[in-house]
Amino acid sequence: MPITELLEQNCKMYGNDICLVEINPEEKDKRRVTWKEYELIEPSHASYYRREITWNVFNEKANRFANLLLSRGIKKGDKVAILLMNCLEWLPIYFGILKTGALAVPLNFRYSSSEIEYCLDLSESDILIFGPEFIGRIEEIADRISEGRLLFFFGENCPTFAEDYNTLTADCSSMSPNIMLMDKDDAAIYFSSGTTGFPKAILHDHESLMHSCKVEQNHHGQGRNDVFLCIPPLYHTGAKMHWFGSLLSGSKAILLKGTKPEYILDAVSKEKCTIVWLLVPWAQDILEALDSGRLKPEDYELSQWRLMHIGAQPVPPSLIRHWKGYFPDHLYDTNYGLSESIGPGAVHLGVDNIHKVGAIGVPGFGWEAKIIAPDGSLVKQGDVGELCVKGPGVMTCYYNDPKATEEVLKDGWLLTGDMARQDEDGFYYLVDRKKDVIISGGENLYPVQIEDFIRTHGAVHDVAVIGLPDKRLGEIAAAIIELKPDVTCTEEEMNLFCTALPRYKRPRKIIFDDIPRNPTGKIEKPALRERYKVHRLVEAEANA
Repeated sequence: MPITELLEQNCKMYGNDICLVEINPEEKDKRRVTWKEYELIEPSHASYYRREITWNVFNEKANRFANLLLSRGIKKGDKVAILLMNCLEWLPIYFGILKTGALAVPLNFRYSSSEIEYCLDLSESDILIFGPEFIGRIEEIADRISEGRLLFFFGENCPTFAEDYNTLTADCSSMSPNIMLMDKDDAAIYFSSGTTGFPKAILHDHESLMHSCKVEQNHHGQGRNDVFLCIPPLYHTGAKMHWFGSLLSGSKAILLKGTKPEYILDAVSKEKCTIVWLLVPWAQDILEALDSGRLKPEDYELSQWRLMHIGAQPVPPSLIRHWKGYFPDHLYDTNYGLSESIGPGAVHLGVDNIHKVGAIGVPGFGWEAKIIAPDGSLVKQGDVGELCVKGPGVMTCYYNDPKATEEVLKDGWLLTGDMARQDEDGFYYLVDRKKDVIISGGENLYPVQIEDFIRTHGAVHDVAVIGLPDKRLGEIAAAIIELKPDVTCTEEEMNLFCTALPRYKRPRKIIFDDIPRNPTGKIEKPALRERYKVHRLVEAEANA
């Protein structure tokens, strides 16, 4: 069934229950409001920090937006783009679009004006709804993107080149438009992370969205009493598809605007969160805050927190061992997926397989997986090849890009571009991205393996290993290392530490610098390669 029916069901069964809470600690900090003070201040002021809505209000907001869209001629198959920061209205707007039979098109909040315009054109979006953070970027391109396209603004002080969402929806019916939807109807277009150039438009149908609900609840067992803490951006499949477990179970979710360790632990404590999905950098930050004594677990109410899971990138085993030292009773799961496979869960570790930390796991609920050689044949167990997945959550296609679609979809199998191996117990291990493999002097080097080792050094906060051009070897491995605050380490010390690696895996160059990550936690390696390729070429010329 279409995912919109879950929202209708929750209204009938749990209509007056709180379903979403938005917390903005940044606003609280600006106003110097403590939790105790927050409980005493007027509700109108409390909205600066904490807002909440029930399932009934969620559905009413979705219906009002759906009816607004229908009144403007939006119909099945049209596209409506969303450019908003996380907020209470994000998900009702998303579901309002789906209820019309149109496709929701979430946009990355980091997109530049040119990228926004590119994605609107590629997806053939008919409407864009955007928030106050994007007025400047939209104003730059408003003349071009408003030709044949409506612009709606969500927020205060609507700019002159857009229409006011709040004013428009206030006069719309809160009743469901009752548009007939089928499982195979197109539902949403998501964009790839764009780390190799302009992003691709990934088309999914309603069956894909519904399958992600089933996968998430099957893996993590969300029940009515669970409270999910959602921190990553909702434009990304990862955050939203993990929230789909809350939708399916009719349980509460907290939208936290801020990633500081104290914000996360505060929210878990005060909102009684039971499930938290973290990205690797946020988990590292929490551990460092605990290690330094800046934060203490006993200052928070954390006993109800039952599950911590991580996805979006390879997870260092050392991080999880460290985590379990502080939180020995936590269940843990690793989630692997792509936007092309409707986000997390195509492969997952499973909460009962903590002994296999380091693996991404086994095929998820309703999924199949295999590893292939360049010619498409299966590799021998234990050998490295390209990971492929198959299931109801595989994308329909790259929208308006048949060539790119043909390259990654083969007989229902999605070629992920990730290199992996499978152990004797059937668990898959991510080795690296296919495009990130470094070929140095004829040897294949997998950066993730080197990164996992370097992360075990006590001074290291984050690390990225990339290939840099080399006249003799073709490429060399360079380790860009971000040190922990107030910690020192020299190049000589790091080189000595790396002598524990086989000689061919040792980085040939050590660089101390910050590690750039995108909003979903992935290291922006193309940016690093571009930055240090120039340095390498200058260095080579100087030594010539």
